[in-house]
Amino acid sequence: MEVTVKTAQQLRLTAEEFELIKQKLGRTPNFNELCAFSGMWSEHCSYKNSIKWLKTLPREGGRMLVKAGEENAGLMDIGDGLGVVFKIESHNHPSAIEPFQGAATGVGGIHRDIFTMGARPIAALNSLRFGNLDEDKTQHLLSGVVHGIGHYGNCFGVPTVGGEIYFDECYHTNPLVNAMSVGIVKEGETVSATALGKGNPVMFVGSATGKDGIGGASFASADITAESVQDLPAVQVGDPFQEKKLLEACLEVIQTGAVVGMQDMGAAGIICSTAEMSAKGGVGMRIDLDKVPTRQKNMKTWELLLSESQERMLLVAEKGREEEVKKVFDKWDLPCSVIGEVTDDGILNFYMNGQLDASIPAHELVLGGGAPQYDREYKEPAYFAEISQFNIDTVPVPGNLKKVAEEIIQLPSIASKRWVYNQYDSMVGTNNTSTNAPTDAAVVLVKGTTKGIAVTTDCNSRYVFADPYKGAMIAVSEAARNIVCSGGQPLGVTNCLNFGNPYDPEVYYQFVHAIKGMGDACRRFDTPVTGGNVSFYNQNPDGPVFPTPTIGMVGLLEDVTKKMTLDYKKAGDHIYLLGESVNDIGSSQYLAKLCGVDHSPAPYFDLEKEHHLQQVVKGLIENGDIQSAHDVSEGGLMTMLLEKGFSRGLGFDVSTIAESYTDGKALRSDAFWFGEAQSRVVVTVAEEQLANFLRHMSKSELPFAKLGTVTNGEVIVDGQSWGAIELWKEKYDTSIENYLAKEEAGAALSAI
Repeated sequence: MEVTVKTAQQLRLTAEEFELIKQKLGRTPNFNELCAFSGMWSEHCSYKNSIKWLKTLPREGGRMLVKAGEENAGLMDIGDGLGVVFKIESHNHPSAIEPFQGAATGVGGIHRDIFTMGARPIAALNSLRFGNLDEDKTQHLLSGVVHGIGHYGNCFGVPTVGGEIYFDECYHTNPLVNAMSVGIVKEGETVSATALGKGNPVMFVGSATGKDGIGGASFASADITAESVQDLPAVQVGDPFQEKKLLEACLEVIQTGAVVGMQDMGAAGIICSTAEMSAKGGVGMRIDLDKVPTRQKNMKTWELLLSESQERMLLVAEKGREEEVKKVFDKWDLPCSVIGEVTDDGILNFYMNGQLDASIPAHELVLGGGAPQYDREYKEPAYFAEISQFNIDTVPVPGNLKKVAEEIIQLPSIASKRWVYNQYDSMVGTNNTSTNAPTDAAVVLVKGTTKGIAVTTDCNSRYVFADPYKGAMIAVSEAARNIVCSGGQPLGVTNCLNFGNPYDPEVYYQFVHAIKGMGDACRRFDTPVTGGNVSFYNQNPDGPVFPTPTIGMVGLLEDVTKKMTLDYKKAGDHIYLLGESVNDIGSSQYLAKLCGVDHSPAPYFDLEKEHHLQQVVKGLIENGDIQSAHDVSEGGLMTMLLEKGFSRGLGFDVSTIAESYTDGKALRSDAFWFGEAQSRVVVTVAEEQLANFLRHMSKSELPFAKLGTVTNGEVIVDGQSWGAIELWKEKYDTSIENYLAKEEAGAALSAI
């Protein structure tokens, strides 16, 4: 085949990139080589439109044991010769086309990033975004994604311990499916994704290669359109039982000492793993593609290079120890073949039946090497003008606060996700401590120690839409706040940056300013960004999704018995609000969903006040001065008060803090109860703790106020009974199920 500019463009390379490839090779590439560049220079693999700004994030410090981006996942020291390994990645485009397999293989892929480093995964989380839950398409996507996550995770045997789900119209065509995995590794048992040693064998291990997932990296670097269904072959097919065997085999083979380096075959398949391992080690490889185990006959060179079939690893072993490696994989009934060897010339040479079909310098393919890096134009979004015109005084204060509270706790983004998490096994492995003792961040045991790992995923994309800089700072701050409220010390961040088309200057503005906000917040909390994923092109014909820079954060509890839960403990305990109350309803669920205001400023936030709040809460927990802690977030203060009562069936008797004023104006009741101003935490204090609590708070210089007391089950607001907490819990627990049941009933009637 004659390779032309048109061929390159069909492979989603620009004419300029085609000329650059010719320049780097000193000749016109053949079709196989052009396919390799297409996969490796895709946005998904090269970060060509984002790497400039990613480099501005704090990438060192704290307890980091490897530099950001140096390995498949972040690695941080937790003491006692142990490290925590963690990462979050997206599988948005595949999930939009085939939600079950798209989500399932997203889970499988992120777990492989963890155990390819020698760590055993102990926890999974996810962050999901869908359209309007009233719509059939959303229900189809939700059902498929949740089933896929549950199927893969449950079969693989790692508990899903936490996550978040939001529903907004902008995600109708393009849902977001972000998966996070966390693992534990012993010192000295980590493995690098680096190829070294001339003559060392290159080995293929795991499932045989098929034609599923071919071109997946390029597919993930384009907008979702009506024609995207034609890219269905680019969606991978997963097998969690095969991955479970691969996990055990990889961890076992590491113990032999025969492994030099290892990397999973994720995006862009064999070409990616061979190129990245070689470039990192400054070596090359000779690969005989006809020796790759396949499950389909007569696969072509470019298909073998780009296939993203799941549950596969590339492994470099010490020469002469091939049989030791094979013995382990034979035990686990997994294919294991020597497919080549390491060379010292920096060139990747791919042969098929003895014929050289592609020859490419490894360095020229990879991020940080020859892959292009772009600096895109950006400008302030036009919709900012509408946001700046928002005036809180144009929103009438509601007369019936109870009715507002009832509506808010039944909004799909706020209501219980019971229908979802009941499909996940949260207890397999017996590490999860949060199932029956709810915490703001999930807390998992580090077996054999007193330690616990606190993990969370957070991002309110509506805030980021309103103010990318402030919204991203809030995402980091809320993640840290959740960990602190659970008794942990924040350690580090992994991020999944979901944005629209980077060639749109207004989208790129959102991206750039979100990165700036994230960086400033991470520096303040000393939580370096250990790595993650950029997902551009989350776009539909009506425009981009909300900018969604999802934060995955891990924290450490040195003594897991000092974990702090969020629920009320007993009637009579005192309820206090820590932090400043302000006249703010910006970007709240109340304003957007109940008042119908789509454009308003991000909620009140001050980074220094947030940091101070977290230090105070941390001290209260360490001193044993509080019974519970729960941060105020989506749905506002009233939602948090209700959520604290659901676990034990306890209610509350609280009053509006009428004496609070901001900017010379009396505090509005809707702002107090339903506004989402940041840097606030609700705590409860037992009578015997009260003196120490008040002493601690008086020294802290942090605003705080008593709201009321815990009751045996009745909800009382400003002296009026709002009924039993069980009635509120019923509304909260069944909301999503009722949405789904309503649509199922409608479908049944239409079929009669």
